[in-house]
Amino acid sequence: MTDVDSNIEDVLEANNAFYRAFASFDKEAMADVWAESELITCIHPGWSLVEGRDDVLASWDRILENPNQPPIVSGGAQVRKYGDSAIVLCRESVAGGLLYATNVFVKDSAVWKLMHHQSAPVVMN
Repeated sequence: MTDVDSNIEDVLEANNAFYRAFASFDKEAMADVWAESELITCIHPGWSLVEGRDDVLASWDRILENPNQPPIVSGGAQVRKYGDSAIVLCRESVAGGLLYATNVFVKDSAVWKLMHHQSAPVVMN
C-alpha cells in the first residue's frame, strides 16, 4: 500500500468511526470523531445549519437519545483528499430511506477529524 492509499484508508476509517458512533448511539464516540473547533458545522436532513462544537454535539445528543431513532447503515464511500483535508461522499440508509452524505475531514495532529457533515434525501426519478 502506498502512502497515498494509507492516507485514504485512514480517512475511510475516520468516516467509519463516525457511522459506528451513530449506529451504536454512542455519544462519547460521536464527540471523539469531531474536531476540537468552533468552526465545525452540521446539516441534518430537514434541519437548518448547526454551527459550533457545543451546538453540533448537542444536536447529535438529541438524535442519539431519541428512542425512535432508526438504525443507520452507510456504504459506497468515496474519498477526495486535498492535502490535510478530505471529503467523503457516501450513501446512508435510514428506515428504508436513502440519503446521500458529505463528510469533510481535516487532519488534526495526525488524526482525521470531522469538520462538517451534511445529509439529504435522494430523490428517485
